[in-house]
Amino acid sequence: MDRRELADFIRRSRQRLRPQDVGLTAGPRRRTPGLRREETAQLAGMSADYLMRLEQARSPQPSTQLLGALAHALRLDEDERDHLYLLAGHRPPAGRLAGNLIRPALRTLLDQLVASPAQIVTDLGDVLAQNPLADTLFGDICPVGPHDHEQDHNIVWRWFNDPRMRASIPAEDHEYCSRLYVADLRATVARRGTDPVAAALVQRLRDSSTEFAEVWDRHEVAVRRNSRIRLQHPTVGILELDFEMLLTPTDDQRLILLTAPPGTPTAEYLDLLRVVGHETFQLS
Repeated sequence: MDRRELADFIRRSRQRLRPQDVGLTAGPRRRTPGLRREETAQLAGMSADYLMRLEQARSPQPSTQLLGALAHALRLDEDERDHLYLLAGHRPPAGRLAGNLIRPALRTLLDQLVASPAQIVTDLGDVLAQNPLADTLFGDICPVGPHDHEQDHNIVWRWFNDPRMRASIPAEDHEYCSRLYVADLRATVARRGTDPVAAALVQRLRDSSTEFAEVWDRHEVAVRRNSRIRLQHPTVGILELDFEMLLTPTDDQRLILLTAPPGTPTAEYLDLLRVVGHETFQLS
């Protein structure tokens, strides 16, 4: 908890508000800039004395319930609300979720990435879109688009339930990948809080895979941001790729970029795959 910064932020946020912004009448003799402390306290459902102590940097740590009420009273937007929570030493509430609607700028960025495989996925692992090179590598094992079952395009579901996806990764890397997927999903579920969609996915995975249940019960947590992965391609063999996860501001959509170090055999293979696509070819 940063008491000094919290006090300053609350005080300045209160002073920026006009009485008419919250449905109050300013009155002809009003000298206080913005809202009075008593007015803000009443709107937030707290005592004016406690708000005074907050603004004087001598209060105990406020609860998340009080912060939520104060954010509403001060008419804070989402970024300002998150800042309030962080200054008070709390994790901000889960933000807005974009769902399956990809923002045009993000799709444009994906379309411009032609030299490396790239995907847009949700934080739960649903593949929303991918560029042609990613489709060449993953199209058969984790397709994009409408399906009979939602889990058909979920990477985590496929990993624990589809032998074709398992075959795309060398056997000696399977345990490592399982722990990566589960640790990242565990972080997502905690971040989403009481989200029925996330809870339902975890339950389906527990019911369908003993391995998932065992790894889940380890309670390992790690947001997957970057790593090295190896793919077993049926024609060119092993591809070694650097995995980079770019998070969007809403946190529930991610851009995955797979790159190969320049001058490596994997870089040459990707160049070849980009030319021939799904066609079968032989290496000399």
